Amino acid sequence: MIPPRILWYFADPMCSWCWGFAPVISAIHDAYSEHVKIALMLGGLRPGTTEPVTASFREEILHHWHDVHRVTGQPFRFDGAMPDGFVYDTEPPSRAVIVVSELNPREIFPYFKSLQEAFYVHQKDITQAETLAALASEGGIDAGSFLDRFHSEAARKKTQSHFKISRQAGVRGFPTAILQNEKSGKLLTSGYRPFEELRPVMDAWLAETK
Repeated sequence: MIPPRILWYFADPMCSWCWGFAPVISAIHDAYSEHVKIALMLGGLRPGTTEPVTASFREEILHHWHDVHRVTGQPFRFDGAMPDGFVYDTEPPSRAVIVVSELNPREIFPYFKSLQEAFYVHQKDITQAETLAALASEGGIDAGSFLDRFHSEAARKKTQSHFKISRQAGVRGFPTAILQNEKSGKLLTSGYRPFEELRPVMDAWLAETK
């Protein structure tokens, strides 16, 4: 019997390097999904933030965005990003992904990517329930059902459990990918790496775990 093999992908919808990694995780999924289960774990970048972004914080974040764009080529809309009053709370979009995973598991990764694109390219405020519901409906999910679950205590608790698991796994930055079989775990990457660098690591691990 072949032991179950899982790639745990720890990420946050509002993590710019995760947006940079989006084509890589897609390429991994296309190449290896028949051999490895790929599971998304919401890491919690800045959950529970309540204060609006300051000018200095905005400048710091935009610096990271420019780095991601330069290294990965992923598109960003920089002008007008994070306007005055914007609160960089990553808990709501993380909770939204968990709700979508319950309503239609096949939409987890497409929805996660749609949140990233909405935030980084189209400057939509994905901390707002109405925006999150609208994006879910674009994936064929009923907005009313989404909002009912999104506002539930159960969804909030499940989101916190994802954050806790991430911390317990020793994940301190995103994106992080960990390979696991019945006997052991192996770090695939902590931070951005192109698919060409990860492919031989994946191939070697799969060969070892046959």
